[in-house]
Amino acid sequence: MASSTSVVLAALFANGAIAILKFGGFLLTGSPAMLSETYHSISDTGNQIFLLIGIKYGAQEANRTHPFGHGKAQFFYSLLVSVMLFGIAGWESARHGYDALTHGGVHRAAGDVTMLGRTFDPVYVNYAVLIGAIVFETYALWKAYQGISSQMDEYGWTSLREAFSKTSDVTTLTALTEDSIALAGAGIALAGVYLTRTTGNPMYDAASALIIGLLLMGFAVALAWENKRLILGESLAKPAEDELRAIVTDWDGVTELVDFRTVYFGAEELLVTADVAFDPGLETEEIDERITDLERALREHDDQVRNVYIEPQTRARP
Repeated sequence: MASSTSVVLAALFANGAIAILKFGGFLLTGSPAMLSETYHSISDTGNQIFLLIGIKYGAQEANRTHPFGHGKAQFFYSLLVSVMLFGIAGWESARHGYDALTHGGVHRAAGDVTMLGRTFDPVYVNYAVLIGAIVFETYALWKAYQGISSQMDEYGWTSLREAFSKTSDVTTLTALTEDSIALAGAGIALAGVYLTRTTGNPMYDAASALIIGLLLMGFAVALAWENKRLILGESLAKPAEDELRAIVTDWDGVTELVDFRTVYFGAEELLVTADVAFDPGLETEEIDERITDLERALREHDDQVRNVYIEPQTRARP
């Protein structure tokens, strides 16, 4: 899933279709793992809706009541995604898996199924649905990884962990999280269903449902934590902020950088403010020209910089 509306829409319909197929597999076999995966896909479908709302709402122009735009809407709706992952997919999956474990495992539907004149074991429906989900989620994860990799190259981040803690592109961050756990969940469910079918022990299927639920809740907490830092107004990472500071400090006519602050007010939308002491010998027009050039230099250095406010001073504050 990428940040573009068309890709999110495609993921929305695909996840909805996969949820229906997984639920069909659960009805045929009573597999706890398939029910967990059904919860997971339903959650993912709702998540796509939230992300679409965030993208659309966040793209609105700035106005009097929101002078810096609506960019933080993406942070809020991404936080709702983490709540859904935890509350619907994670908790319900873990609860159902635990109940299956404590009550003797899975209750399978009796007998084979006859469809279109052919009789077959319904477990093969689960295999087909889960393998199809793995193929789709692998492609989606690859697209999300491409998005985060381009940011890593642009900002010099050396690991996914660093990118996860520093990026402000919550749509890509959410996509990477969703697709990772979706792929892992489908693989765990497939393993649980296969082992139960092969060994006849229903505990494998039940245990996989519990593991999927715990996995979902863990990633949901991590995603919520990363959105919290942006909603609360996190600054640019220190190394990158120091580069912007150096530009201001070394600018012609600047004698001292009194104060410098950065804050994200949207995905890859950065606000920069600075109190700058200029040479007292400069005329007002000269200071204005230097401020204009300085603002342009900051934007050119980092394309995340959208708004720059520089307060000139002829001497440093006490």
